Amino acid sequence: MLNRREFLRHGSMAAGAVLLGNSLAAAPHKPLLSFSTLGCPAWTLPQAIQFASANGYNGLEFRGIHGEMDLTKSQEFGSKGSVENVKRSMAAAGLQIVSLGSSAELHHTDNARNQSAMDEAKRYIELADGLDCRYIRVFPNALPANQDKKATLDLIAGRLNDLSAFAANSGVTVLMETHGDVVHAEDIAYIMQHAGKNAGLIWDIYNMWSITKEPPAKVYEQIKSHIRHIHVKDGKRVDGKIRYVLMGKGEAPVKEAVKALQQGGYKGFYSFEWEKRWHPEIEEPEVALPAFPGEFKRYFS
Repeated sequence: MLNRREFLRHGSMAAGAVLLGNSLAAAPHKPLLSFSTLGCPAWTLPQAIQFASANGYNGLEFRGIHGEMDLTKSQEFGSKGSVENVKRSMAAAGLQIVSLGSSAELHHTDNARNQSAMDEAKRYIELADGLDCRYIRVFPNALPANQDKKATLDLIAGRLNDLSAFAANSGVTVLMETHGDVVHAEDIAYIMQHAGKNAGLIWDIYNMWSITKEPPAKVYEQIKSHIRHIHVKDGKRVDGKIRYVLMGKGEAPVKEAVKALQQGGYKGFYSFEWEKRWHPEIEEPEVALPAFPGEFKRYFS
């Protein structure tokens, strides 16, 4: 039995706990942010690490470094000792190695080109395993006009399945980016349904939408079970061509995509893919990269 004073005290504690619980439940999710080194092609690895740590990022996505696009051929990743050094440097900066971006394309019918792509992807799987990195990226990539579309989709799915089997004992998951001609949700869903369990998707929101104009919520419903990583960028069409612009200055439906991802419980990384490597005319990384975290987090308020 409680006397009146004890009753009031316990009641106040219970009310406080409820209010605290509601406050915590209402607190917005803080997104995990990374940027791709595609955005700073001239920087050294220490520069990229220092910049990410100083500007509100949680990780880095490696897509070439200091001018060399094939990480497995770069000095920074060329030996076991250098790989361990990268791991130590990232850990010391409080950053995660989010993904390794290969250039491997899975659509080729030419045996030599296909073998080259598969060999590159396998090298990346081995490097990622050594770096304790969960993901590597491959491209689908084209749907040749002179070949039956379903046959190409089956070809891509089969090769993605082969790479997934190669990675099965490594802890590395092979991710296919929504890219090139393979950007319609129906095609992507078909590939992933036939690609095996150890494969996933990088959803490049603007890559898809700029071509298909499919609503992000609809796209998400079709591919959500396969999404492991997100690429974010913004852009707009100028004289019929896409011009990449700072986050929030373009037409990319990022807000709608983020809403769908939040409602679906996505907790992975959002990686800013500033394509400075391919588009030298866009803003310098010193301008674009520090501006992204603050602007992007507005979608989570």
